[in-house]
Amino acid sequence: MKDKVITTEQALRYSRQILLAGFDLDKQELLINSRVLMIGVGGLGCAAAQYLVAAGIGQLTLVDDDIVDTTNLQRQVLHFENSIGDKKVKSAQRTLNSINHFVDIKTIDTRLSSNELDALALQHDLILDCSDNLETRNLLNDVCYLSGKPLVSGAAIRMEGQIFCVIPALKTACYACVSHFFGEQNLSCVESGVMSPVVGIVGASQANEAIKILTQFGQQSANKLQFFDAMTSTWESFKVNPLPQCKTCSAT
Repeated sequence: MKDKVITTEQALRYSRQILLAGFDLDKQELLINSRVLMIGVGGLGCAAAQYLVAAGIGQLTLVDDDIVDTTNLQRQVLHFENSIGDKKVKSAQRTLNSINHFVDIKTIDTRLSSNELDALALQHDLILDCSDNLETRNLLNDVCYLSGKPLVSGAAIRMEGQIFCVIPALKTACYACVSHFFGEQNLSCVESGVMSPVVGIVGASQANEAIKILTQFGQQSANKLQFFDAMTSTWESFKVNPLPQCKTCSAT
């Protein structure tokens, strides 16, 4: 149920969205009443968070136990030179508060157990996976199906990125239905590198998918793995069918 009513000031601020065909005051009000749980405030999280906050999400909870270092500044755009040594969630919170004071930014600077994630997911409307490892992505996939909350998962490395949306209410394929194809490969930017704008493109696209799901606007990107190749500047989509014996989604 909605408990925040859009104000005149907010209607003016978000007017360029409200003008979109099919995206009216009611959709914007849905957005300002939405709560998103974001895991990871690195390259993907920084890009996704700034657009969610600028667009007028109601509450954003940032979860990350890392601190800002010099190598992060190449792509993690919410952190600055004077943020080095600070907790990433606090650095990001400062920047996001300066973007939009209407948004409630909460922070958690510890690594959460699966039970803690389960409880936290129930307090939010959508989970945004901006982590940097396969183990966490698979864990968040399990959490989302257990809680019934949508998941927007992103990944970026070298010159490529991917997005996958999971919507339990629609019985869509889950991340485990695609991650088994990846095997045990679990590269990170530390070993392989990543081009700065690639994380921005993927993170911004995650924010776009999240807004669409939360406001039921546009076409939901279900059962589809979206792959971005920055070397050719092209997107490709691959259909993903739910696995009949999937340990996560076939049991629901």
